[in-house]
Amino acid sequence: MLLNLKKVFLTEDEKLNADYELDLHELDFNGTHPFLTPVKVSANAVNRAGVVNLAVTAAFDYTAPCDRCGEETITSFCRSFNHTLVQSLVGENEGEYIETPDFMLELDEAVTTDILLDLPSKHLCKEDCRGLCQKCGANLNKEKCTCDTREIDPRLEALKSLL
Repeated sequence: MLLNLKKVFLTEDEKLNADYELDLHELDFNGTHPFLTPVKVSANAVNRAGVVNLAVTAAFDYTAPCDRCGEETITSFCRSFNHTLVQSLVGENEGEYIETPDFMLELDEAVTTDILLDLPSKHLCKEDCRGLCQKCGANLNKEKCTCDTREIDPRLEALKSLL
């Protein structure tokens, strides 16, 4: 969605609201397509004392395999992001502001970037996920395996023969 922010930049206390759905189902992220439903986006741009602030809320369902057991997980997220918009950047402040030189902002790109940077690095099916057995590969959340899980340090293996 392309936002024309000219009126907001030029008029103090001016607001611009946008509510829409962003379709990311074709986005390839880590070899999967994790966005099964559209992202619900609510954006508000406000000029306060000559400074334009953008507040964005994104609600979405994210699917990914559990990092411990491999089971598919679906997590609902509702994230908020805030940005200061400027017409031009001078100096080294590029990470702190979003530049809109022609008063236009491609909101889809900003929202997608915010979402991808805010996703957790680890996805678990549940907090106490037990994962997979390292020997037989059984899902320890669903079944109990009979593998001997005691590990003997290879440096001490020779001492085992003495017992």
